[in-house]
Amino acid sequence: MAKAKYLEVADELKKRIENGVYSRQEPLPDQEAFAEEFNVSRLTVKKAFDGLERQGLVYKQSGLGTFVSGDIPIKSALDSPANAFTGLRNLLGKKNIKSQILHFSVEFPDEQMQKNLELKKNEPIYNIVRLRLYYDKPYIIEHTYMPIKLVPDLDEKILHASIYDYIHKKLKLKFGHAYRKIRAAKPSEYDKKYLGAKDDDPMLELEQIIWLTNGQPIEYSVNRNRYDTRDYVLLDNNRF
Repeated sequence: MAKAKYLEVADELKKRIENGVYSRQEPLPDQEAFAEEFNVSRLTVKKAFDGLERQGLVYKQSGLGTFVSGDIPIKSALDSPANAFTGLRNLLGKKNIKSQILHFSVEFPDEQMQKNLELKKNEPIYNIVRLRLYYDKPYIIEHTYMPIKLVPDLDEKILHASIYDYIHKKLKLKFGHAYRKIRAAKPSEYDKKYLGAKDDDPMLELEQIIWLTNGQPIEYSVNRNRYDTRDYVLLDNNRF
């Protein structure tokens, strides 16, 4: 499956930034210039800029444009943006991420899940648990719930590939906003069995609800990883 255009643009701009084509603390050319160069829409360029901003490579100033960031000395290889919507395969590379399905079932939501996903008790959901492997090493356990009415015909083939690509490209649905909570936790039996966590290893847990652009919640999930495999980062910017 071909990479989305905005990701292709973002990849090229990232290479140019890393190679010093654009100087740090200097503004990038405007979106219209890149739209013409890459033969894409301004919206595509904006999405590419947004992705680079989440990675800490650029920052935006209201009325002035988008600037190349300076070096971030505390940055590490474990860093992952806490506010990304692209999924692991697009973030870390499709060839680098594999999925092992630990659980996949259809069930009716309990009271809490009815609230999380704004469902009635007779509206079924998927209950999915996947172990994500990065370069064939255990990386994250994802426990995901989704309404069947919004994500029909989900199957194991899709689970082994990318649920988000299926939602965005096949179902033509767009994420609008998300609420995310990050906290420390003690290891569960799943963490010990599949992530190799020891009894005293701290775990990092990301709990989230994602809504579509029309305001419907499409995902409630809890992702867990060992303390030494992934960090979550957020680039904060005062644009005024």
